[in-house]
Amino acid sequence: MARGTDTTTRPVLTRRHSVGAASARSLLLTVLGEFALPSGKPAWTSALVHVLGGLGAEEKSARQAIARTAADGWIVSERDGRRVRWVLTPVGRRLLTEGTERIYTHGASRQVWDGRWLIVMATVPETQRKLRHKLQTQLAWAGFGNPTAGMWVSPHPEREAEVKQIMHDLGLDATALSFTGPFAGVGSERSLVQRAWDLDDVEAHYEAFMDEFSGVRPEPGDATLLAQVRLVHEWRRFPFLDPLLPDELLPPRWLGQRARTLFDTQHAAWQDGARQRWEELSAAG
Repeated sequence: MARGTDTTTRPVLTRRHSVGAASARSLLLTVLGEFALPSGKPAWTSALVHVLGGLGAEEKSARQAIARTAADGWIVSERDGRRVRWVLTPVGRRLLTEGTERIYTHGASRQVWDGRWLIVMATVPETQRKLRHKLQTQLAWAGFGNPTAGMWVSPHPEREAEVKQIMHDLGLDATALSFTGPFAGVGSERSLVQRAWDLDDVEAHYEAFMDEFSGVRPEPGDATLLAQVRLVHEWRRFPFLDPLLPDELLPPRWLGQRARTLFDTQHAAWQDGARQRWEELSAAG
């Protein structure tokens, strides 16, 4: 995660936090992005612990998650007597804004594909595992697949500037290479897609998402707030998983767009009630 006030640091959102089992830390980031970021107001410790507790995090784990997030420079504390509230730092606000923009716009619109691919050649020695992990995570976040060692592909050439920034941030811009162009005559695009992404796994995650949130009608109050956090938290995984391939490269009857419609419908239905309950918790301290 970002530290201090280094404004060049990119969000290091790992697959473990964003795709695996929900940790108190990742749930906290979802809560901050969904409520603290748009409100612009501080969040009381008691409100954060209450929400995280409703999502299954023990109080000790919730408080540790808050402390770690503060240590990483996302939030800073303010005291009011014996009570503590948390304010997003400029870095935290920027990173959450970047993350929420990608999360909330994921799959919202589809562009006509011009047939061009963006290919990136970047290698990191096995001995530099931390750097390899950052490279893999940030390129996956940018929607790239990895069909073979050192090669990353995306049907979104407009993301070249984003890739250039990633390489610069990781110190790889002197050795990495990129180029764009249409697929040539050897092999097939279908084969490339199969090697770069596991679309069966992606679709299984979409199916599980739809099973979990279809027809859900939470009661007002905490139930609505917690349902909203779970909805957004589960949707967070898809920018890592789904590269948003053009229709020409997708299997028939792809579930991604139907899942996006469900997300939009439920998020809009629960938003007012969830934010009202958050305001109540914030007012109570």
